[in-house]
Formats: sequence, structure tokens, C-alpha cells
Amino acid sequence: MTYPRNFSHIGLSVPDLDRAVAFYTEVLGWYTIMEPSPVYNDDTAIGQMCRDVFGNDWEQFRIAHLSTGDKIGVELFEFPQNEKPSNNFEYWKTGIFHFCVQDPDIEGLVEKIKQYGGKQRMPIREYYPDDKPYKMVYVEDPFGNIFEIYTHSYEMTYSQGAY
Repeated sequence: MTYPRNFSHIGLSVPDLDRAVAFYTEVLGWYTIMEPSPVYNDDTAIGQMCRDVFGNDWEQFRIAHLSTGDKIGVELFEFPQNEKPSNNFEYWKTGIFHFCVQDPDIEGLVEKIKQYGGKQRMPIREYYPDDKPYKMVYVEDPFGNIFEIYTHSYEMTYSQGAY
């Protein structure tokens, strides 16, 4: 039987794990469920699992686990010799290019993101001017990970008559 699966977590690669944990906990209010920890390419269960995922050409990395207010997990990875892409917004390429959070105080959250070293990528816009008072904006964290902010839920934003 096909039924809608729940979203479990998202993984983000960052160049500074401690700073990323601070950003996401202090700016978005996410909470830490596992403090930053090293993972080694060894014969432990986690070492073997990561070898299956990343191959054998790594020695170690650091990881932390956070959770959102609605219990979605956020894995933060810090790999040695990480590389920042020259263009962090290749939206025309297949794959994930952003995630989205929801906050009714979109202006306040954008200002806090900027105070903590992030960027506002566009003006705050209304999705349906003169129809629904729902706003959105694209931003990025201090490490170049792009995300969007909605003022209302995804379902309310796109459903007919749910306003």
C-alpha cells in the first residue's frame, strides 16, 4: 500500500561544525540531540556504515545531530579539506538546491540570519498579493547553504481556500 511517508532528516555539509551548531541553535532554535563528535574510518559500526556511504577515501570527519521544532532531524557534517562550490545556487542541476523553514515573523528571522553572518538573497515577497498574506524569501546560512522561509505552512500556501 502506498501512503505518505514522514520526513526524517536532512544532511548539510559545513566547513565549521561548531559555528554551524551555534547558528542553527541560536538563530532557528533547533536543539542539539548529539554534540559534535568525530567519526573515524575504522571497524566500528559507524565507521563501517560511513565507509559504505562515502567509500574508503576518507580518514575522519565530525558530525552533530540537531532537531527542528517538528522533530525533523538535521545532520551537520564537517569534512576535512571541504570545498565551497564556486556557485552555491545551481538550481538548474538535478538534485536538492534548498530546504524551507516556517516562521510567521519572516522579517525578524531574516534580520537574525544576517546578524549571525548569513545572507538575504532576495526581497521578501508575497506569494499571492491581494489574495493571501503569505510571504517567502530565500536566504543562506554563513556557509552558503541556501534555504527558504515561509510565513505559513506548505499546505496552507498552496491549497485552494485554506485561508
